[in-house]
Amino acid sequence: MGFVVDPPEIISLPVKGGGSFPVNNIYCVGRNYAAHAVEMGSDPNQEPPFFFMKPGYAVLNSGSEMEYPSESSKVHHELELIVALSSGGRNIAVEKATDLVFGYGVGIDMTRRDLQSTAKDRGWPWEAGKVFKHAAPCSEIVPITEIGELNEASISLSVNGEIKQKGNVNQMIWKVPQIISRLSKLFGLHPGDLLFTGTPEGVGPINVGDRIAANLGSVTTLEVSVISI
Repeated sequence: MGFVVDPPEIISLPVKGGGSFPVNNIYCVGRNYAAHAVEMGSDPNQEPPFFFMKPGYAVLNSGSEMEYPSESSKVHHELELIVALSSGGRNIAVEKATDLVFGYGVGIDMTRRDLQSTAKDRGWPWEAGKVFKHAAPCSEIVPITEIGELNEASISLSVNGEIKQKGNVNQMIWKVPQIISRLSKLFGLHPGDLLFTGTPEGVGPINVGDRIAANLGSVTTLEVSVISI
């Protein structure tokens, strides 16, 4: 029997060297850099990182225009290493976790900070602050077969040419294999899943007219410009 409504389009990201990576689920890690946890008013030694999700339609490819979202006047950038999975599973051991990795990229967890703050104050879920069109700009995906396992790499974000965030992926509290292992126990993982692995300190506002660039060392770059709806 056929579908009674048209199935959704496949969301994808370009792969360096050719091909497209089909995006399935997007998992995001909260407070995975100690300095960012502190700047957000948390103690990184008191609680482990936690997870939230974004939908595939939040993806925005590099070189595109990001529409400033409605219902907010305080949207923040959060620079992140992206991990793209080629396979999935449940209860993955830490030492086997890297076997699931297809490649890496750099992304921005865009956040409606005003709506997120309201949700925190009232004990509501975070979706209104984290989920909207263009909430997850992403670079191309660079295969692990080309660059190897990425345990150390500089990561930075600039707005209109001024550096706002800078760090190294080796500063993550939970490393990539630990993230994969924990997610596989909580939810189960699938091919096409993207993992946003947390942001270093320096998160801040974006505005209409801004040009934003994110870099993952010499591996890849993401560029977007912000426009009004």
